[in-house]
Amino acid sequence: MASVTQQQIQKFHKDGFLVLEQFFSAEECDSMRRQIQRIVAEMEVPPHCRTAFSTRQEEQLQQQGSSDYFLTSGDKIRFFFEKGVLDEKGNFLVPKEKSVSKIGHALHACDPVFKQITHSPKVQELGRKLGLERPVVVQSMYIFKQPGIGGEVTPHQDASFLHTEPLGRILGFWIALEDATQENGCLWFIPGSHTNGITRRMVRAASGASTCVEFVGSEPAYDDKQFIPLPINKGGLILIHGEVVHKSELNSSESSRHVFTFHVMEAKGTTWSKENWLQPTPELPFPSLYT
Repeated sequence: MASVTQQQIQKFHKDGFLVLEQFFSAEECDSMRRQIQRIVAEMEVPPHCRTAFSTRQEEQLQQQGSSDYFLTSGDKIRFFFEKGVLDEKGNFLVPKEKSVSKIGHALHACDPVFKQITHSPKVQELGRKLGLERPVVVQSMYIFKQPGIGGEVTPHQDASFLHTEPLGRILGFWIALEDATQENGCLWFIPGSHTNGITRRMVRAASGASTCVEFVGSEPAYDDKQFIPLPINKGGLILIHGEVVHKSELNSSESSRHVFTFHVMEAKGTTWSKENWLQPTPELPFPSLYT
């Protein structure tokens, strides 16, 4: 992997994203895919996905179970499923490995393979080149984008979900473990859209509310013509500024689009919002990117 140039870093600051092809080797990508296969093979379906509900109250309990499962996933390895892949008893209607939408949110801390990738020397070197002084890892996810059912991800800014004061302290590392193409749901970006702040925030709902999180503000209607696609080959890395607007389309192809992604926060002089769904825990304070 060639070292990142100052020119590329300037391009990142101008566009709000940067494509670095062949950042990781095919072997590194394959080791992550093998590890996720093992994790899925051992996966237990969470209880809240397993019950046949009837009454309104039981539905609320299911929602609560599902929201607790999500809200407390920050320091664990947890499973999130595509729609319609489980029956009401929690039995798989499709092969198990094709049912999962994503796995999160602490692979970087709980799994040796993903931990090694997250803290790999080249990632740390890139952090230093970007001028990050006290970067910490806040979350990680393995995203499957299953063939035919991998849903679209509507236009959004990562800082809507991971809010900091000041803004501009969140950085996503998005690693293609397979070629990402326009057919299988590559990312699309609006270049330069990271300079206008954020318009929407996802915050923890007041206790007793029917949902675990709620949105404050709204996502504006973006012009489709402003987005440019960023297809990238297996092993490529896309750096994503926390406020750049991006999306991905439905995967209508026959092939999956596996990705490992993690988010880093510059902790120096930064306050992590107490309203974010994701909170550091005594078991897992946000670990330093630098080892």
